[in-house]
Amino acid sequence: MFSICLIAGAAICLLGIICVIINYVQIKKLPEGTEEMVDMAAIIRSGANTFIKTEFKTIIPIVAVLAVILSLFVEKWSGLALITGSLMSSIVCIVGMKSATYANVRTANKAKTSGSIGETVKVALTGGSVSGIAVQSMGLIGLLLVLFVFRFGGFTAGETAEKAGGLITSLGGNADIIRISTYSLGCSLVAMFNRVAGGNYTKAADISSDILAKIRHDLPEDDSRVPNVVADFIGDNVNDIAGNCSDLLESFVATVAATIMIALFSFGNATQGLLDVAASFPIALAGIGLVSCLIGLVFAKLKKMGNNPSLELNLATWISAGLTIIFSGVVCFLMFGSAELTDSFRFGWISPWLSSVLGIASGIAIGSITEYYTSTDFKPTQILAKIATEGEAFVVTKGDAIGSRSVLAPVLVIGVSLVLSGIFCGTYGIAVSALGMLSFVGMTVSIDAFGPIADNAGGLAESCHLAPEVRKITDKLDSVGNTTAAIGKGFAIGSAAFATVSLIVSFVNNMETPVLDFADYLIVAGGIIGGALIEYFSALLTDNTIESAKKMADVGDQLLSQPGILEGTVRPDYNRMVKMATNEGIKKMVLPSVLALLIPVVGGFLFGLGFVGGVLIGATIVAIPRAIFMGNSGGAFDNAKKYIESGSLEGHGKGSAAHKAAVTGDTIGDTRKDVVGVALDIFIKMMSTVANTFFVVIESLHSIMPKF
Repeated sequence: MFSICLIAGAAICLLGIICVIINYVQIKKLPEGTEEMVDMAAIIRSGANTFIKTEFKTIIPIVAVLAVILSLFVEKWSGLALITGSLMSSIVCIVGMKSATYANVRTANKAKTSGSIGETVKVALTGGSVSGIAVQSMGLIGLLLVLFVFRFGGFTAGETAEKAGGLITSLGGNADIIRISTYSLGCSLVAMFNRVAGGNYTKAADISSDILAKIRHDLPEDDSRVPNVVADFIGDNVNDIAGNCSDLLESFVATVAATIMIALFSFGNATQGLLDVAASFPIALAGIGLVSCLIGLVFAKLKKMGNNPSLELNLATWISAGLTIIFSGVVCFLMFGSAELTDSFRFGWISPWLSSVLGIASGIAIGSITEYYTSTDFKPTQILAKIATEGEAFVVTKGDAIGSRSVLAPVLVIGVSLVLSGIFCGTYGIAVSALGMLSFVGMTVSIDAFGPIADNAGGLAESCHLAPEVRKITDKLDSVGNTTAAIGKGFAIGSAAFATVSLIVSFVNNMETPVLDFADYLIVAGGIIGGALIEYFSALLTDNTIESAKKMADVGDQLLSQPGILEGTVRPDYNRMVKMATNEGIKKMVLPSVLALLIPVVGGFLFGLGFVGGVLIGATIVAIPRAIFMGNSGGAFDNAKKYIESGSLEGHGKGSAAHKAAVTGDTIGDTRKDVVGVALDIFIKMMSTVANTFFVVIESLHSIMPKF
């Protein structure tokens, strides 16, 4: 069974990669437009490439050193697994970003030449689908590669499981679990660097361009005379595309890995048949989800789209989710129907399927809740726009209230799903529920990537002086893109919550006595410290972004003051601004990333595994509502500004006092939604992955500490 799933999964991944290549080639064949559009697109593409190349110069040595340490002291093949994970995540970042930087200008040109919203949507979605399908295909095929090499014939557990041993030391532990978790850790490392560096880059550029254009000089939002604007265009690609790709790839891989690890813990002493099926089902579910995504994207591509892109995109998502539910039910029956099940399968073979459906439903529910609190189509954002007439203080206070109010419903969805999935199928059900939410991640990322492509297209339309009719189309797409991006962030946070819980369950199951006693003062202390770490991490990211934005605004203003730039006769020095944004982002990504790596290991060395478990739980409890608050309040701030700019608030258009107040809110929200909120979910996932990977090391190091 396991071998069959590996072969079938690999075949599906290859099909996905073929679709990625086809869509990429189709995008490149489309015309770019006017000479000015071609020139501006080339600048954006070059800047994005420069960022990625510079970032990888920092990432590669860190991955190499960590791989050597793992192979020498933990498990001899774990370094190779880490490199494989890093490589898969990096490939997805590069492919997704390159596709987006080709699709943005072609989307703008399609709006110019066709005058059709529906046709323009298809170009942006085709560009986004390269990212989405690549995430699911490459994430899964990398894991399958690790499993092919070491476990083609299936898993064994208990006394027959392979014991881990490094090239120098042999600390013990399950070799399979260490290899799987180090593959996941490789994905986590790239995701953390991308999100932190990319977030700093794009929001420092965005905030500084807003300060210069809208506040200091009363210029249009995407005026190319402001050099920071072009850096902002590039930032949309390095953060919202490359960063998001690596983020959700890491969530997807972490849930598949955690489900396999929990199967080994939960069914290691059961029949070999059940162990084989339980370890194979995550691969089958991930493959089914990928097939469903491909069908959903083909539907969106072939269907004639009208003037309501949101409806069409939502329909494609529903098709992918619905097909995943149907196909997974059939496969679940075929796999578990004849297996000798344990008592944890409360409703027999259907139990894992029920858990996966809960995860799928939770993902859709969290997306819908996020849309309600951030879209201009609903009251919260409309009320926020209306209250902007009262000034900045009202905007900020109301935006905070909207963000706080939006936390409860998603957390309830997550909590109820975790409880029910645990009832249905025990700890294995929790992991399957997490994987269910991410099983159609290819569609989620495709639609999420639509947002920054549409945003870039709108910026190009304005900076390249296209007709107002073109800007109307791109503005419509940009508004939809803001909502899809907000939904994507909500989905990323929700999936991170499920993934982290699965990883924590795996960590606890590794313990000799698999339970965390909250009467233990060390565990309580760990929980408190874990929660405080989230606040410190949030402040660190915010400070980094604001410092970079201030520096970029000052340098950009000096460029703007040069004679001829405002008149349009002298071209700003875009390269100087792009280099500054790149250097600031790379320089400030190291400390947050190293913190996520060191905290579990150092804390475990000093205070033991129970303390680490407390840190993970405390950090997760604080991070989930904090990330939802950051994402939704930031999304509401952004769309309230756009609501006013669209003329929907009568008597208060661009340049009005209400608009300036909304711009202040948007500036505050930028750091929240695109820097802090999206990095918190990676922070908790990465700490949990590190704890699983270095479990045996932490246990061994702590054993030599003096006991007090």
